Parts: sequence; structure tokens; C-alpha cells
Amino acid sequence: MFRRLAKPVSYALITGVLALSLHGPAARAAMVTTDQIVSAQQSQQDRAKVHTLLAREDVKQALSARGVSTTDIQARVEAMTDQEVQALSSKLDRLPAGGDALGVLALIFIILLITDALGITDIFPFVKKPARR
Repeated sequence: MFRRLAKPVSYALITGVLALSLHGPAARAAMVTTDQIVSAQQSQQDRAKVHTLLAREDVKQALSARGVSTTDIQARVEAMTDQEVQALSSKLDRLPAGGDALGVLALIFIILLITDALGITDIFPFVKKPARR
């Protein structure tokens, strides 16, 4: 009985050992530079700053008066590239203290209007959408 099982078992063991000896390509690792870490942290801080601004009641009221929901704005901020968020955040930094929140609202409105005209978002009903191909 042992001789009858020896041949299939040996084939299974040989196949298993060969399968284990094959391996995929090695993972590539690279050094992470300080600039990459700083830019990632700066991007997170900029997004947090924009979200903090959008969480303010006066900003929410001004946006709802223009017919824009808070969830649409939050989704748009999440969809923005790091460069767009950085530009918006730097504009917030240049505003006078307690001052021109209307300028920020206008900037957000323009960004939303442009993305709506490009067909990326569908927020404003008065914007003509590009023809679908």
C-alpha cells in the first residue's frame, strides 16, 4: 500500500517545493525625502483649514443663500488637487483678520461654477453642460 501512495505523494511534494521556490519580483523601496513628508503634511493642513472655514455657520448660511449645499462643497473640496487646495488656503492666509469671507465665498463659487461648466459637478441648474459624447 505504501508503494502505491509513494509516487503521487512524491509528485505532490516536488510540485510544492518547486512552487515555493518560485517567487515574484522583489518590492522596490525608496527613501522618502523630507520635502515629500512636508508637502503631504502641508496638504493635510490646508485641507483641514478649508474644512474649518466651511464648517463656520456664516459661511454655511452664505452658501445656502446661493443655493449650494454643504455636502456638495465638501465633496468638491475632497476632489480638489493639492495645488488647488494650497491656492485656496494661501488666499485664506492673505485675508485680513475677521475680514473678507465674502472673497473666499466668491472664490469657492467661481471654482464650483467652472467645474460645473466643465461637467465635473452638477450643482447649478443655470449652467449649460457640455454635450456628452
